[in-house]
Amino acid sequence: MSSFIEKCVHGEALLEDIDNFVEAWHSSNSTVSLHKFLGMTKSEYSLWVADPNVLPYIITAHKLNQNVGDLLEGATELSIAARADGPGKAKKLLEWLKHEGLWQ
Repeated sequence: MSSFIEKCVHGEALLEDIDNFVEAWHSSNSTVSLHKFLGMTKSEYSLWVADPNVLPYIITAHKLNQNVGDLLEGATELSIAARADGPGKAKKLLEWLKHEGLWQ
């Protein structure tokens, strides 16, 4: 089964479908962690839990085969992330996660 992130990258799922994937994980007997089930790293999952608006950046990073941290640090205008609050807020969150040791 493809993860949520993989389905988004291939245009088979929308951002708002993530709730359905989380619900499917809760309903399953899966021994896989939620972040892996969704197709995220622990760091990406931490970032998303802290601010769901970064989800477009996480998907874009996977699509471009880049680290989302690098993407956020260099972000100015990303077409897939156009509806997010913007890179400024996400960059501050990334800095906080790094400071707290939650970003790998």
